[in-house]
Formats: sequence, C-alpha cells, structure tokens
Amino acid sequence: MTRMILLALAWLCLTHVAMAEPLHYPAARKGTQVDVYHGTRVADPYRWMEDIDSPEVKAWIEQEQRLTDAWFQQVPQREAIRKRLSALWNYEKHGVPWKEGGHYFFRKNNGLQNQSVLYVQDDLQQKPRVLLDPNTLSKDGTVALSGLAVSPDGRYLAYGLAEAGSDWNHWHVRDIATGKDLPDRLDWVKFSGATWLPDGSGFFYARYDAPKGGKLKSVNYFQKLYFHKVGQPQEKDTLVYARPDQKEWGFSASVSEEGDVLIITVWRGTEDKNLLYWKDLKQADAPVKPLVDEWTSSFEWLGNAGHTHFFLTNDQAPRRRVIGIDLQQPERKHWKEPVPQSEEVLDAVSYLNHGFVTVSMKDAHHRVRIIDSQGRSREVQLPGLGSVGGFTGHGDDTETFYRYTSFNTPGGIYRLNLETGESSLFRSPKLAFNPDDYTVKQVFYHSKDGTRVPMFIAHKKGLKINGNTPTLLYGYGGFNISLTPFFSVTNLAWMEMGGIYAMPNLRGGGEYGQAWHEAGTKTRKQNVFDDFIAAAEWLIANGYTQPKKLAIHGGSNGGLLAAAVMLQRPDLMAASIPAVGVLDMLRFNQFTIGWAWESDYGSPKNPEEFRALLAYSPLHNIQPGKAYPATLILTADHDDRVFPAHSFKFAAALQAAQAGDAPILIRIESRAGHGAGKPTSKRIAEATDKLAFLSKILQL
Repeated sequence: MTRMILLALAWLCLTHVAMAEPLHYPAARKGTQVDVYHGTRVADPYRWMEDIDSPEVKAWIEQEQRLTDAWFQQVPQREAIRKRLSALWNYEKHGVPWKEGGHYFFRKNNGLQNQSVLYVQDDLQQKPRVLLDPNTLSKDGTVALSGLAVSPDGRYLAYGLAEAGSDWNHWHVRDIATGKDLPDRLDWVKFSGATWLPDGSGFFYARYDAPKGGKLKSVNYFQKLYFHKVGQPQEKDTLVYARPDQKEWGFSASVSEEGDVLIITVWRGTEDKNLLYWKDLKQADAPVKPLVDEWTSSFEWLGNAGHTHFFLTNDQAPRRRVIGIDLQQPERKHWKEPVPQSEEVLDAVSYLNHGFVTVSMKDAHHRVRIIDSQGRSREVQLPGLGSVGGFTGHGDDTETFYRYTSFNTPGGIYRLNLETGESSLFRSPKLAFNPDDYTVKQVFYHSKDGTRVPMFIAHKKGLKINGNTPTLLYGYGGFNISLTPFFSVTNLAWMEMGGIYAMPNLRGGGEYGQAWHEAGTKTRKQNVFDDFIAAAEWLIANGYTQPKKLAIHGGSNGGLLAAAVMLQRPDLMAASIPAVGVLDMLRFNQFTIGWAWESDYGSPKNPEEFRALLAYSPLHNIQPGKAYPATLILTADHDDRVFPAHSFKFAAALQAAQAGDAPILIRIESRAGHGAGKPTSKRIAEATDKLAFLSKILQL
C-alpha cells in the first residue's frame, strides 16, 4: 500500500473522529432583556443581535462562519456534489416570451451565467439581440433585474435593479432601439412594478419615502403612487394617490387598453383582500373614485373591453371567479360573471383574444382552459402532472406563450394558438440528464384532525423503497401560496444521489381555496405544523424512510415550519434546514415589512393571538438540555424581507440548548437577500452545502 493511500486513510479516520466530537460553539452573551406581553414575562436574552452592524454581532458572525466552514471542509462528498450540481445547472434556460409594441422579449441564461439576460427581437425568425445584461453591472453577479415594463409603443423599457438581494430597487429607463439608458433614475422603490401610458410618455409606480433608520431594518409604511414622466428627475414626479391616514396601505396601478382609465389596487399587508379605486385619465385633475371600498375580498385586474373591466376575485367565491364591472354602471347589481366559480381553484387568469385563458388547480397541479368570447371552453392538454406559467398579452392577441414544468423536468416553452387551441413546443432545453429516469406520483394522507392532505413524491425509477431511504420533506403552508410541481436542480441532484423528495400541500396555502388558507392562519397555525408532522409519519409508516433518514426543509414561512416542527417533534427527523425563516414570532412585526404578515400570523398585541404565537414561536420553544436534530440555518446579511436577526437569535439559543452531538450550524451568505436575484454562483454554493449536510447527516 502506497504512502499516499495510507495518508488518505489516516486523514479520513481523523475526519471521522473530528466530526464525531461535539462542536464548540462561539460564545454568545445572554442579556437581561425581559418583555411583558399581556401579563406574561418573556425573556429575550439575544436582543443585542438585532443590532446586526455592531462589532459584537459582527464578531459572532465571523466565528460562526469559521465553525461552519470548518465543518463543511470535513465532508468528503462536498466537492463531488459541487461538480455535479454545476454540470446539471449548465443548460440553456429560456424565459417565456411576450410581445409588446411590435417586439418580442424574453430572458435567457446560457447555463452558468449569474443572471439571465434580456433579449429583444422584432420577429421570432430573426436573431435576437441583447437589450440588457445584468452580468455587466457587477463583478460578483449580485445586481439583478428585479422588474421590467415595456412601453406599449415599443420605445422604452423601464426596469428595476436590486443589489445584493435587497427588496429596495432602483428603476431606470432604456431606449429599446439604441440600447442606451436615459438619465432617469427612481429610488426607494419597493414592492412595485411600472405601468406605462400607451404613448410611452411615462409610467405609474409606487415608492416609499427614504427610510430614516437603516434600510435593512426600518419598518416600511406610507407607500405612495406616483407618475413619472420620461426625461424628468424623480423629484418632479406627480403624486397620484396617497393616504396619510393609512400607514399600511400600498398601491399598484393598471392602465386600460385605450389609456383612458387608471385602475388603482390598494393592498394592506399580505391579506387576500384589497380595495379598488379608479381615475379618469382623459380629464385633467380628475379625482380618484372608489370602485370597491370595503376590505372583504381580493380583486385582480385582468384587462378591459371598453368600459367593462375584468377582475379575478374571491368575492362570493372562495375558489375564485371572474367578474366584469362596467365603470358606467359600477354597482354590484350590474356585475357580470363571464367565468363562474367551479370545483377547481382558479390559480391564474389572462384576458386574451377577447376571451380568457384559465389556469386552475386540480389537487395542486395545473389544468389550462381557453374560454372564448362566446363562453365556449376547451382544455389545453399538458404533458403531465405539473405546473404552467406565462399566458401574457393583450385583449386582442391571438397567440401567447407558456412554460410547463414538473419535478423531473424543467420543461419547455410552448406557443398557444388562441383561435385553434393548438399548443406547440417552441423551445426545449438540452439537459445533462434523462427526465424519464425519474418518477413522480401523488398520494393522500390524513392529518391529526382527519383533514385529507395531498403530497407529491419524486425519486429515481427503480429506487428500492425499504424504509431506509434518505428522504427530504419540503413544505411551506402559508400566505395563500400554492405549491405545485416545480423543477429544481438541487432536488434533481438529491434524487440522483438516491434520495426521495416529498412535498405535501399544507393548510395555509391556496391549493383548495380560501377555507384551506384560513385553516392555517393565526390561532389555527398549528394545523400547518400538524399537517407536516403527519406527512413525515405517513412516509415512515408506509415504508419510505425512518427518522434517522428523514430531513425537513423550508424557506421563509417554510423556515418557520421547519424550525417549529423540529422543536415539536425532534424524534421524527435527523436533520432540519430552516432557510431565511421567521423565527421570533413576538417581534417579527418590528422589522421592514414584517407588520404585513399579521394577516397570516396574528399580532402579539392581541391576547389570544399572542398565546398562539408564543406556543409555537421557534425562538421561544427551545428547551435547554434537550437533544435536537442536526440543523443547518440559512440566512443572508442583506435580507431586508425577513430580518437576519431572526436566524442569529435562533442559532445562538439552539446552540446553547443542544444536549446531543448533532451539529447546529448557521450559514450566513454575504451580499445576498431573501433569495430573489441570487446569482447562480451563490445558488450553487448554497445548494452544495445543503446536499453535503444532508449526505453527511443521513449517511447517503
């Protein structure tokens, strides 16, 4: 045996011994902060971590990063995982094309580009040209295209840029013919797109005042709706609508096809309800008038045919319907219903070819129908159990494009002829794997209270299901967001390694309509955790896996899910990966846009909701001296959606409490935010560490 082999074996033995030893976590000072909620004293010893730029917090972060990096350097599979992920990721990714102002636009990533590039072409047969390449805007790829809008006359592109993953955007205007930017720059834009006038003279957008505190922490209130005229400085923008008496109100705008009417949607937090106002753009200084002035339902503008404007709504329809409101007779008694509620939830609707394209959910996977101007319906056949997106356009368009995807394939781009109903493959990716090597199925199980819950299960064909297979259970369960089948290179690599991927559709989401969502909110939030626990129990009882081979994962609200469930049932899994999670349920509403989540979580100011929040808040339910599963906490230093102190405080408390040998690690990404716009290089690096963590803990 050669000396090299002996050294390698010795290194592996040392690595095994080193990783088996308990970790020595960085010291984190415990303060004396105690808050009183409705007579209940609640300690918050890591409150100092909310000052994320303080020398003490920075020192703690550096020590945690060194610990985490050292742990991952001792995982022998890590480099092989990184190489395979890079190979799988390296395929051409096309966005869904759309047409505006006589041009076709689409985004494309050649494979490993950090950001997708925006292209334009006048005809689908001609060679496209680059209109905007975000990769040229920063050396590390952390400047992302966060929003865009093409003027209806085809002259200008308004586009937003996000730096280091921030929700704050800078907006610019580019001349499409020359590819050159105009001097226009709009600052302090957040949670807003842009809506042009038909003549391209300017657009509507919403923004906040400059934050008085740190922009990563300050609470976001008092959004205002403005009109920006092309070529003028932002300080000359016209204030269209604001409500100084309503600090939580936010605004978005839609302009009618003819450009004569402005529809203003008023939102308040994340609740599935909004108001509708409108303004006559033909008359100078016309007032803003109410159209729907009660917080009872949601209304999403789809388009208009003359004076009649169409909306997707849950008004008197928990699974949603389409209504038409004539602005000359806006009273409810005159409302029309071109698309009534059905047994399936309407997930999305587009007004095209003087009719509608509907995307509905059947047990959390999509079905597409074309409803023509005469009300006749026909179904668009999809390749399988999956999801679709796209279908953009105008009321008189006779074609549109969409993407179909599923767990085992990124799918292709399809072109849909709205007159014939025929769908044809427009672009198909060239892949470094065979989608037919994987199988996807859907099962149903019962939660703690007997509720029937669907779950997707995906894995390689021929995989031996013997109760000992490493399994990754992913969930979300909140904010009326539906989890339908989607493609992920990370999940594909996990299945290629021999793992099972399972995704249940928990209450709190929108898969079965309004009642399904509300059943997982506020004082009913425990239903979401019970649904997730029941999914894990079903996988174990049905011979897919066992606790020492099971990991759970979720991001944002799903990070809350993964953290809460690992604390409630540490016996049920070997590992948990809570990513960018909402983990301090008594202070989530104190930072950035956190107040907006009270519609789903409830408020600590409400005594009954406080008790429910305290009962599951991850930060407040860690028990000292208890053995918890291996945990990889993921966050980012520029996350201004879920303030990173959530993860900092949770990591410090969990490390201090851990009685077992399983590692408690926190991975803090630099120059990154909540997830949107993260460059490919950082996505691959994070995915590598997630899979390396799982492969080590689950012994894959």
